[in-house]
Amino acid sequence: MSAVVTLIAAASAVLDEQAVQAARASLTALGADTAKPDWLAPDRACDIAEEGLVPEQAEAAVRRALANLALDGLAVDVIAQKPGNRKKRLLVADMESTIIEQEMLDELGDCVGLKDHIAAITARAMNGEIDFKGAVRERVALLKGLNESVVDEVWQRATLMPGAKTLVSTMRANGATCVLVSGGFRCFTERVRQWVGFDDDRGNVLEVVDGVMTGAVVEPILDKDSKLEALLAYAGERHVPTVETMAVGDGANDLPMLLAAGLGVAFHAKPTVAAQARARVDHGDLTALLFAQGYRIGEFVEG
Repeated sequence: MSAVVTLIAAASAVLDEQAVQAARASLTALGADTAKPDWLAPDRACDIAEEGLVPEQAEAAVRRALANLALDGLAVDVIAQKPGNRKKRLLVADMESTIIEQEMLDELGDCVGLKDHIAAITARAMNGEIDFKGAVRERVALLKGLNESVVDEVWQRATLMPGAKTLVSTMRANGATCVLVSGGFRCFTERVRQWVGFDDDRGNVLEVVDGVMTGAVVEPILDKDSKLEALLAYAGERHVPTVETMAVGDGANDLPMLLAAGLGVAFHAKPTVAAQARARVDHGDLTALLFAQGYRIGEFVEG
């Protein structure tokens, strides 16, 4: 039994020696042998290797230690995993509220004066409270009659999640394949793929006739099962063992691929997703996924 525990501070926080030593002491108290902390970035991220505990035990112990120090509010993420195969060869990423900060269907809803209504449906679907496919159909139906040209207008609202380009650029520079798999729409996934530098993208398709949205989605709808299938298909095509894959997302439709990946990270996720995923980032940006793989800050490739 062994694990490496990675502590990662958000950009607005500082990971100090007190927190690291408290984490190490919590592991020792449970009978683990710990190595000297390995700093991946000064005041930002470090690894603590230990033998004696499984990753789940190690993560729980460290989280308790930080809470006891009242450091939970200092924005420190904790990811524990087995020490082998940390640098992944395949990344499958959700798009909305993960790689970009927006939910683009909500933004399209703004064009018909229904953004709040559509956003409420989105939130329930992403937390797993209602059927995802049904929620897609319900929201898209409200866009019937919109001119296709509004896509260009709405696209101007898109902003990247901090760390997105660095994550993809660094992994690709180290030989990984990076793909975008979204329950959103290809009219946006194609643009985000080019913007960030992903190798490929998948998404749903809005039905458009004579330049006008019909209020329908081209079937079949890409959902949680499709995301899992995409992870396995890309891994199979590239002969990448599942243990060497990484997935990241925030919604309930991401959960199957997060649980199947070698490292599945719930990123600023909805409560039901954060509770079930084996790894989560609640505070940091997407570069936390690089630290989790053992990359040092000097190895980061800026997009």
